[in-house]
Amino acid sequence: MIKKVLLILLLAAIVWGCGHKQYPAATGATNPIPTTPTPPFGIVHDTFFVKLPPVPLVPPATTNPIDSLLYDAHTAGTPNFNLRKPNFVIIHHTAQDSCGQTFYTFSITRTQVSAHYVICRDGTIHHLLNNYLRAWHAGNSKWGNVTDINSSSIGIELDNNGREPFPTQQVYALLNLLDTLKKTYNIPTTNFIGHADVAPTRKDDPSVFFPWKLLSTYGFGLWYDPIPQSLVVPEYFNSLEALRLIGYDTKDSVKAVIAFKRHFMQDTSRTMSESDKRILYTLYKKYI
Repeated sequence: MIKKVLLILLLAAIVWGCGHKQYPAATGATNPIPTTPTPPFGIVHDTFFVKLPPVPLVPPATTNPIDSLLYDAHTAGTPNFNLRKPNFVIIHHTAQDSCGQTFYTFSITRTQVSAHYVICRDGTIHHLLNNYLRAWHAGNSKWGNVTDINSSSIGIELDNNGREPFPTQQVYALLNLLDTLKKTYNIPTTNFIGHADVAPTRKDDPSVFFPWKLLSTYGFGLWYDPIPQSLVVPEYFNSLEALRLIGYDTKDSVKAVIAFKRHFMQDTSRTMSESDKRILYTLYKKYI
């Protein structure tokens, strides 16, 4: 009798799980995330599935792994652990001409590159790698004091060659995915950033066409408030110091300025105008 009850419960759980939407639209928000266009936009396809093996108790051993303490006869395991939690989302454009090209690039070892998600132009989301695993998407990068972005982030690639606007259905799919990731991992609003933000000397993605302002209205990344005409930037204000406090690596000051202007002004000029400084000052006040 007990076996029959357990079997019924198991079947009910399977049916519920199959019908449960993995990436539901946000509800009750001030700015609810748009749910149109209709499917297939926002549907998730698991291109690769990685099953994590169970972690056994550590057996006694006479050898010592390079990153562990010496084992002895009294070594014991513990059930009190969990996987590392992603704390950043890094957004990229693929700089290729199709999702197929990107999947091929990610499938060969010599490229040494991958990402957790790829979103095609039609809004289809492909989940390539378990979110708790470390993808190779950010490379040599830095944001604030974090120098290993790959170990603490989820990488999202948007199928875009970098020279064209992002289709509406692709942006809608991204918004719904970001909503799920933010709620699942409690990712701070400020930690939704671009590849060029964390690697200003090497990268320019996502391009000037990317709608950062729209993302900010849904809680993904900061944006500056309307700037009153009366605002005067204090004479003591240091633009590079403000960029550093926001998170930018300012070792190459010119590239840091370009990355900032690409993100917030859709501009890639090398100098900070008075208008740019007013925007930076407003953002600096929000970050601190």
